[in-house]
Amino acid sequence: MSLHEGNIKLLVLVGISVMLLLFVSFLLIFISTQRRKLKYQKYIQQLHQTQQNLLIEAAVRSEESERLRIAEALHDEVGTLLSSSKLHFQNIRLNEDDPHNTPLYTKGQELMDEAIAQIRGMSHNLHSSILQEFGLFEAIRHFIQKIMDDHLTEATTSLDCHYDAAFRENEISVYRMVQELVNNLIKHAKPKKIHVSCVNTDNWLVLTIFHNGKGLTQERFEELKFQKNSMGFKIIQNRLILLKGKLVFSSRPDGYFIDIYLPTEGTSVDGV
Repeated sequence: MSLHEGNIKLLVLVGISVMLLLFVSFLLIFISTQRRKLKYQKYIQQLHQTQQNLLIEAAVRSEESERLRIAEALHDEVGTLLSSSKLHFQNIRLNEDDPHNTPLYTKGQELMDEAIAQIRGMSHNLHSSILQEFGLFEAIRHFIQKIMDDHLTEATTSLDCHYDAAFRENEISVYRMVQELVNNLIKHAKPKKIHVSCVNTDNWLVLTIFHNGKGLTQERFEELKFQKNSMGFKIIQNRLILLKGKLVFSSRPDGYFIDIYLPTEGTSVDGV
């Protein structure tokens, strides 16, 4: 082989080496750029999620403040006004010459008593003083007892779970979810039996609502929570996002189950 041919082969090898080096360099630059891009996208997603959670938290707190304001207005203003009206109503002297007055007077008293009771019930449900004084489970027991008293429904509880003190700041959101779900059952599912129970471990608390009415599937819930007329489910979904929880609908031959999964130490239950 001549010297000229050797120089050509050397140049070819050098050229190939340079091209490979350039290709590897471009590849490394591309990978580095993609990694930075993915990292930036992840940061933007986290920032967006944080902002969404802050907005949800503000909405939930605003809703709770409005509930408290309405409860106080019902109790202090409307309730007091009705009670005062009842006192004046009782002091009215009946015209004994007109036999129609007595049944009208009696009916008026009954309606007044019912209005006062309704106002007190709404005020109590909105304010939930029992929750503040005795805790989540006692508030749920009282609410379920009231459901049983007001409707032809056998409503029971078995709530003997324990959870850490850090979870207590979320009690109001959990209570409101149970309220909304049970009220929806009474309105739409028409059950004869409702039972609320709980189970917990070191990391999460599960509240289960059993009923034997018309059941809702998981797929149907996922549809309803995005519909404009399903405000109750949207509120529940917002609270679940805030608490990093999950709602699961299931059924067995004896009835339907709604499981509320709630992490007690900040661990998401997406994998449940």
